Amino acid sequence: MPTTYDDLADLREQIRVLRDRAELRDLFDRYVAALDTRDGAGADEARFAGLFTEDATFAFPIGVCTGVAAFAAFQREARERWARTHHVSANHSITLDGDRALVRAQQLTTHVHHAGAGQAAHFDVGGHTEARAVRTPDGWRLSQVTFRVVWDSGVRLPEFAGARL
Repeated sequence: MPTTYDDLADLREQIRVLRDRAELRDLFDRYVAALDTRDGAGADEARFAGLFTEDATFAFPIGVCTGVAAFAAFQREARERWARTHHVSANHSITLDGDRALVRAQQLTTHVHHAGAGQAAHFDVGGHTEARAVRTPDGWRLSQVTFRVVWDSGVRLPEFAGARL
């Protein structure tokens, strides 16, 4: 028969798991929101530093980069291609392994063309993101982010016309 001490240890472990899952979901949601944040200065490296490890790797259909500074530059360039973007994630699946985790989420993104792009004002993409996270002294941080396209619709930008997204 479990003792009160055993019950308390079980509860502590359950709370730790729930807290980790909540923190990882929040971390991923902040990442997705940061993709659409436009504050006049473009991508803010400091904002991304609170989300990623310094050596994080990123793989998207339009490019690969390593490090927070490179990701901030990558995002600045990507944002210039569009008037606006809107990223939505759902169905977060979190697998914990001690101080490491895998976060998988479905993602829908709308890319709004700049004025004069013609009748098709949007380019939409559906897919999923797989992100690896590590627990650091400052909390959970994403160390690897990979986005895979499942479908797309609308008019691509000319530089993506032949790309296999």
